[in-house]
Amino acid sequence: HVEAKFDTPETEFMPLRDYFHRHSRSIFWEIQDIIPFGNSTWFRYLLGWLVPPKVSLLKLTQSDAIKELYDNHHFIQDMLVPMSCLHDALHLFHQEVHVRTCMLNTDNKGQGRTSLFVDIGAYGVPSVANFHPVHTTRRVEAFVRNHHGFQMMYADSYMSETEFEAMFDHSLYDQMRAKYDCAGAFPRVFGKVSRAVRD
Repeated sequence: HVEAKFDTPETEFMPLRDYFHRHSRSIFWEIQDIIPFGNSTWFRYLLGWLVPPKVSLLKLTQSDAIKELYDNHHFIQDMLVPMSCLHDALHLFHQEVHVRTCMLNTDNKGQGRTSLFVDIGAYGVPSVANFHPVHTTRRVEAFVRNHHGFQMMYADSYMSETEFEAMFDHSLYDQMRAKYDCAGAFPRVFGKVSRAVRD
């Protein structure tokens, strides 16, 4: 398809969301770690129609031992950092986890909508000798927080509540909780995203 397009004067457009999430269905390059034989001919011929599996199915079928193994030997994080500290952030990610694939996306949801942010997505098996999931993630979180960046909260977070509130401005959130008397009815957002509270 692509080679045929080179020979024509046509311009093909692709929606930006589709382009950025072209790897999402394969769970950001991690499907090869989950199903290591997934690229073999016999598997593709017989069971290729099953791939990629839904993440909810994978979570439903994994045992506690597999979950612990995955937690201790994988790094899955998305961090938004200002473009001004991209070089230092990439160096930190390389030093702390050194995963073989890293995805970068730009985002301009900065302070006053004038800052350009880059989403650094690191997914995979770290290839550094001193990887420890909690300590490594906390060091990366501290760097991002100190540079006025943000962690995507669908990944594991090991921040304390104070650190979480330093990363995300809670002033309007706290006003709304007080205004609608939510304290006794709903947990704080930190309780929904923190592993320490959930586990």
